[in-house]
Amino acid sequence: MQNAAASYARTAQITQSPRELEASLLLKAAYRLQVVGDEWHTADQALVPALTYNRRIWTILSTSATEPTNPLPDGIKVAIASLAGFIFQRTISVMAEPAPEKLAALIRINRDIAAGLRGSAAAPALAAAAG
Repeated sequence: MQNAAASYARTAQITQSPRELEASLLLKAAYRLQVVGDEWHTADQALVPALTYNRRIWTILSTSATEPTNPLPDGIKVAIASLAGFIFQRTISVMAEPAPEKLAALIRINRDIAAGLRGSAAAPALAAAAG
């Protein structure tokens, strides 16, 4: 049964559009951070892996989005770079002085950007940053 689920997951990744894949990864990162925040008193072992996963996603997303060959408008590229900078700073802050309330902004940004990528809602965080 587990092999069937793994096969389905691999097939879903292959058939997803790049935007849908990015949205899925951001939502997975948001979920992992939310679990840590919700189970703060027992999730000490999960904090660093969740933050590391989120940082990796944002490193890939921001690097790809800000490449000179990427056709995104410059304002969007700047907004993504700015959000990535915030993500990295907040990650360091949480690692230095862990507190569950510091995770809320990371979770909200991931969910907002994922919603925008899916077209289900405007991406408020990105739109505000693109100003």
